[in-house]
Amino acid sequence: MPKVEITVPEHQEMQIAQMVEQGEFLNREEAIEELLSTGIKAYKTSGPMDEEEGPGFEEEGMMGHEDEYVF
Repeated sequence: MPKVEITVPEHQEMQIAQMVEQGEFLNREEAIEELLSTGIKAYKTSGPMDEEEGPGFEEEGMMGHEDEYVF
Protein backbone atom coordinates (compact mmCIF):
# COMPACT_ATOMS: atom_id res chain seq x y z
CA MET A 1 0.00 0.00 0.00
CA PRO A 2 1.42 3.43 -0.89
CA LYS A 3 2.39 5.71 1.98
CA VAL A 4 1.14 9.30 2.06
CA GLU A 5 2.20 12.10 4.36
CA ILE A 6 -0.44 14.66 5.33
CA THR A 7 -0.65 17.62 7.65
CA VAL A 8 -3.91 18.12 9.55
CA PRO A 9 -5.03 20.87 11.89
CA GLU A 10 -4.41 20.24 15.59
CA HIS A 11 -8.12 19.90 16.38
CA GLN A 12 -8.51 17.12 13.81
CA GLU A 13 -5.50 15.27 15.19
CA MET A 14 -7.02 15.51 18.66
CA GLN A 15 -10.34 14.15 17.38
CA ILE A 16 -8.58 11.20 15.74
CA ALA A 17 -6.59 10.48 18.91
CA GLN A 18 -9.80 10.61 20.96
CA MET A 19 -11.54 8.11 18.65
CA VAL A 20 -8.58 5.73 19.00
CA GLU A 21 -8.58 6.14 22.80
CA GLN A 22 -12.33 5.42 22.91
CA GLY A 23 -11.76 2.20 20.98
CA GLU A 24 -13.51 3.23 17.78
CA PHE A 25 -10.32 2.31 15.89
CA LEU A 26 -7.36 0.08 16.76
CA ASN A 27 -4.77 2.76 16.00
CA ARG A 28 -4.19 6.11 14.29
CA GLU A 29 -3.35 4.55 10.94
CA GLU A 30 -6.60 2.56 10.84
CA ALA A 31 -8.59 5.64 11.89
CA ILE A 32 -7.14 7.85 9.17
CA GLU A 33 -7.51 5.14 6.52
CA GLU A 34 -11.16 4.48 7.42
CA LEU A 35 -12.10 8.15 7.74
CA LEU A 36 -10.46 8.99 4.42
CA SER A 37 -12.16 6.07 2.70
CA THR A 38 -15.55 7.06 4.13
CA GLY A 39 -15.02 10.67 3.07
CA ILE A 40 -14.16 9.64 -0.49
CA LYS A 41 -17.25 7.44 -0.69
CA ALA A 42 -19.43 10.29 0.58
CA TYR A 43 -17.86 12.69 -1.91
CA LYS A 44 -18.47 10.28 -4.80
CA THR A 45 -22.09 9.80 -3.70
CA SER A 46 -22.87 13.49 -3.46
CA GLY A 47 -20.46 14.60 -6.18
CA PRO A 48 -18.66 17.92 -6.34
CA MET A 49 -20.79 21.02 -6.02
CA ASP A 50 -20.85 23.64 -8.76
CA GLU A 51 -19.67 27.08 -7.66
CA GLU A 52 -23.15 28.51 -8.31
CA GLU A 53 -24.66 26.10 -5.78
CA GLY A 54 -22.56 27.28 -2.88
CA PRO A 55 -19.13 27.01 -1.28
CA GLY A 56 -16.98 23.89 -1.63
CA PHE A 57 -15.98 21.55 1.19
CA GLU A 58 -12.71 23.37 1.74
CA GLU A 59 -14.44 26.70 2.27
CA GLU A 60 -17.12 25.87 4.82
CA GLY A 61 -16.94 22.16 5.57
CA MET A 62 -19.44 19.50 4.65
CA MET A 63 -22.09 20.70 7.09
CA GLY A 64 -21.62 24.41 6.44
CA HIS A 65 -19.46 24.96 9.50
CA GLU A 66 -15.94 26.18 9.06
CA ASP A 67 -14.23 23.54 11.24
CA GLU A 68 -16.70 20.66 11.10
CA TYR A 69 -16.48 17.69 8.76
CA VAL A 70 -18.92 14.84 9.27
CA PHE A 71 -18.20 11.43 7.80
